[in-house]
This record gives sequence, C-alpha cells and structure tokens, in this order.
Amino acid sequence: RCCVISTIDRKQNISIFSSGVLITMRFTTILIAVASFPLGSAFVPLIDGGKSMPKLYDGWFNDQIAKQASTAVAKALSAGKRKIEVNFPPVPNVDEVKFGTPLNQKFGRDVLAKDLKVTGGYKPGSDLSRYLIPYANIYWAKKISGAARGGALGGKPVCVLSNEQLEFKTIKSMGDLSRSGRILSDKARQAGRNGEVVICVNPGGEAQWEKFASAHGSPGAPFVILNSSYSTTYDLGNKCDFEEAYYLKRISKGWVFRSFPGPWEAYLERPDGTTELLKSWKIKPSLKEAATLVREESFKRYAINNDRYSPGFGERL
Repeated sequence: RCCVISTIDRKQNISIFSSGVLITMRFTTILIAVASFPLGSAFVPLIDGGKSMPKLYDGWFNDQIAKQASTAVAKALSAGKRKIEVNFPPVPNVDEVKFGTPLNQKFGRDVLAKDLKVTGGYKPGSDLSRYLIPYANIYWAKKISGAARGGALGGKPVCVLSNEQLEFKTIKSMGDLSRSGRILSDKARQAGRNGEVVICVNPGGEAQWEKFASAHGSPGAPFVILNSSYSTTYDLGNKCDFEEAYYLKRISKGWVFRSFPGPWEAYLERPDGTTELLKSWKIKPSLKEAATLVREESFKRYAINNDRYSPGFGERL
C-alpha cells in the first residue's frame, strides 16, 4: 500500500564516446518516494471494491460492499443471467440487531438516516431505529439499482418490493428506484412496466421466488432477490436456478464469500477481527463442508480462544 509523497527532478549530464566523437546527453530522472502506511476505513480497494470478502466492518460504511455487489450484478447481467440472488448481512451485526450494538447504531445514524433521508432520522423510538434491517435492505436495493438497470446509460426503470415492516413514504431519497410496493399486492402488480427491473427484498423461502418473478417480473428483464433471510434448504445459496451473484454468509468461526464470476471462498475470522482465506471452490460447496473446514482450523489454531462473544476468549463485539 503505497502513496507518492514527493518527486525530485534531477538533471544529469552523461558523456559517452561513439565512433570517436564525444557525445553529451541530458537526462531527466524522476525519483518517486513511496511510503507504506496504515489505511483508514475511508479506503476502498479499487473501483470495484476488490476481489476478497469485504473488510470487517468497514465494508458496510465505506461503500466496499456496495461496489462489490454492484460489480457482481453488472457482470452477471453481462453474462446473460436474468434471475439473480444477492445475499449478505444488511447491517454489521445482524444477530445482535435487537440490542443496538455501537456498530449498528453508527450504521443507522451515519449511513441509513443520511442516505435515505428517513423522516425522523435515527433516534430512540424512531421507525428507523426499530426497523433497522428493513430500512437497510432498501438502502442496499438503492445501491445496486444502478447496476441492475444497466448503468448510467441503461435507462431501465427499477422497482423495489418488500413486505418487511417499514413505511416507504418515510424514505425521501430513493435514487434510481423509480417505484416501491408490497410483494404480490394488486397495486404493485398493476403498476409493473415492460422491461422493468425488479428487486425483491427478503421475500422468504425460495419455493416462492418463481411465483414472485412470474407475478412481478417482465420477460427478459432482471429479477433480483435481495437478502432473503429465510432458507428452506439449510445450505449455501439457493437451489432454484437464481445465480448467486454476490454472497456473504457468516458461518461458525468465519465466512463464506462469492462474487460473480469468481469462486466460492471460505474465510477464517481470527480473534483480532481480521479474516484469512482458507480454501476456494469453483463449484459451490455444501454449507457443512465449508463450516467444518473453518471451525476445525479455528480450533486447531486458537482452541476456545476465538469466540466473538466471550470476554477473555476472543470477544470482539
């Protein structure tokens, strides 16, 4: 990780003999001084967010997840995929969302309230603080909507549908999301337009996904399942032919990550909160295979000292 901190313009006269003639040439040498330095949370690797899993937990705050997910969706669409799944924790600490961890509070206050311009903002008792995950999912739908519609020149309208507990009218900044509605509602179905991109937020088990796509989707247009929190397969991704374009799932002692068209990867989360890639697969592994690999490696290295909840044993929440 380097940065140019200064340049020196040094001019030199160099004399050589050629065929008995003294030739003097003038060269300009540019010396570039570089320094390695620790990078803050504002840094996001590359324009696409980088190839590895997002950094814990900066990726929720510095647009790394947004860039990675958008890039993956764009690549999947370019490859001809039209039914897509995007799935990752919508807030930094999903399991602890009811308890209001400092990271979740910061995410609600500094990211969601400002970006979505939610009426009432983020404060005790507000809709945003009580229904943090539903509002977060609309934020992420907004973030990937540009890629889903085909970029700045794509021009497709983008609809977001959700049955989660939130009031769309409290969101004053929807970005490229041209309309919103409730899944399977008559109003949402009647308002559909030809060629419209649909982002379906947390619609439940995958057995219903095709039904929702048939009810709201347009032939040949992208249909995106975003952050479905309920799995009927108890495995990674889905089994109903939706391309897992961007996928980040917490498992015991680590994570599983995939960004289209890349491999599936298993990461160990270390006691200091950093992550390490242990293995990658070209074909999606089973949840059991990935979780067993990571859990056994964690125990081999750290025994019981890699528990993110227990003080003195790797606590980091």
